[in-house]
Amino acid sequence: MSEYDPTAFDAFEEAGWTTKEAAAYDSLAGRVTARVAEPLLEAVGAGPGTRLLDVATGPGYVAARAAERGAEVVGLDFSETMLAFARSRAPDVDFVQGDATALPFEDATFDAVTVAFLLLHLGTPERAVGEAARVLRPGGRAAFSVWDVPARGRWIGVFFDAFTAAGAQPPAGVPAGPSFFRFADEAHFTDLLEGAGLADVAVSTVEFDLHLEDGDELWDGLIEGSVRVRPLILGQSDELQRQIRVRYDALLEPYRGEQGFDVPVSVKLAAGTKA
Repeated sequence: MSEYDPTAFDAFEEAGWTTKEAAAYDSLAGRVTARVAEPLLEAVGAGPGTRLLDVATGPGYVAARAAERGAEVVGLDFSETMLAFARSRAPDVDFVQGDATALPFEDATFDAVTVAFLLLHLGTPERAVGEAARVLRPGGRAAFSVWDVPARGRWIGVFFDAFTAAGAQPPAGVPAGPSFFRFADEAHFTDLLEGAGLADVAVSTVEFDLHLEDGDELWDGLIEGSVRVRPLILGQSDELQRQIRVRYDALLEPYRGEQGFDVPVSVKLAAGTKA
């Protein structure tokens, strides 16, 4: 993993997500991340009587589904834009503003904690995992999801592979960050949770296909609904953007069906228990 400044990277991510329209995220990325809500909730045993914290709740997919399962739910995010969207979709859930790396809750407050796709957006993901463990009661469960490597998660892979094949480099104004796929390595993911004091850690893979009407749906959705991908593409020259798109279209073609594309999604999910 290359060296990077965690503070600069966190500032970049925070600025991007603070101004990101929740609807832009919901239109594509949300269709993918929402499908991991149920596996996360299964991993922590969410149900009636469970007091659950959903960290970095975003549009509230996991929190809303947990409430439907009968859990007592708190959803936390630093973005008021995302929280407003979540409240409009799940008005019965208690959504609060807060920092995932400094949770505004006492020790041993929750029976379960879910953290969907947050870790890759943090300069120091260890802090968020440590906070999740801190607020868990003894015997409580925490579950985290991250993206699998591009070779298996082609919905992201075709994008990153096209960028590399075109010889593109991150623009100077984009701060370096941790590897997007660092915790796709099951040993690293396990070490992360065990380092926070979680036991009986298990890592599993969640796989499904994302259906797309055409290539523009994925291309535009990732640019408009992300923070890190957008400047990687729009920060290039017009000609290099064209070259990336040509390679992207070629890489997407093997997934074409009779009515669009069906592109593999692969997610790593790790869960552990508070001793």
